[in-house]
Amino acid sequence: MRRLLPLITSTAALALIVPQAACAQMQGPALGLTQQSVAGAYQAPNSIQPETTLSISAQSTVKREPDIAFINAGVQAEGETATAAMESQAKSMTGVFDALEKAGIAKKDMQTSNFSLWPRYNYIETKLKDGSSRGEQKLIGYTASNQLTIKVRDLDNLGSTLDSLVKAGGNTFNGLNFALDDDSEVRDEARRKAMADARARADLYAEAAGLRVLRIVTINESGSYSPQPMPMARMAEAKMADVSTPIAGGEVGYNATVNVVFELGQ
Repeated sequence: MRRLLPLITSTAALALIVPQAACAQMQGPALGLTQQSVAGAYQAPNSIQPETTLSISAQSTVKREPDIAFINAGVQAEGETATAAMESQAKSMTGVFDALEKAGIAKKDMQTSNFSLWPRYNYIETKLKDGSSRGEQKLIGYTASNQLTIKVRDLDNLGSTLDSLVKAGGNTFNGLNFALDDDSEVRDEARRKAMADARARADLYAEAAGLRVLRIVTINESGSYSPQPMPMARMAEAKMADVSTPIAGGEVGYNATVNVVFELGQ
């Protein structure tokens, strides 16, 4: 009996090892097949194949008659010293402010956009005894500049406002832009038209390809909504006639651009 006990114990241990090994062999391939099948069949939710999408970029412009204007004008004065130049421009600028207020421009609609002071030089060439020459710069004075951005709400008096500005001492004019005081409605109209154009073109392409538009994947808005500028040339100091300067506001346009990706299918 003592000789049989080790043999029985070894046999039992072997019986326990074999089933475990067999289970490991069975589970290994089965698990591998399951992972492969899942990996092969897996597809991200809402995934779209690139060949089923269509990208459209559409732009729309909506034009309106402007109701406000922005003037950039001011005073530039010279003097032998910096103080003299500053005092000269200050005197003229005070007259400009008074004239604009008399023309109906509110203080809140006037803002200094640039203020500068710089020296002025002359180039002097001196001949030397040896026949050569030497050049040098000589300070001859200073220039002071004060520029305003003015918002004009009454376009009917825009010409007379410009006239009064010049008569009061304004001698620089850097531009005139027209716009809408409240442009939210026209911006939204431009957006709607751009989107409608993008959808119409998507339907056209889908029909030509024997497909139909299933849904919109992405919408991206780009571009600027600033009104198209209408600049005027720089105007130097001049004598104004009795009649007001004629100004044509025309139309201002607001642009909207959308980039839309559509999904197509049967």
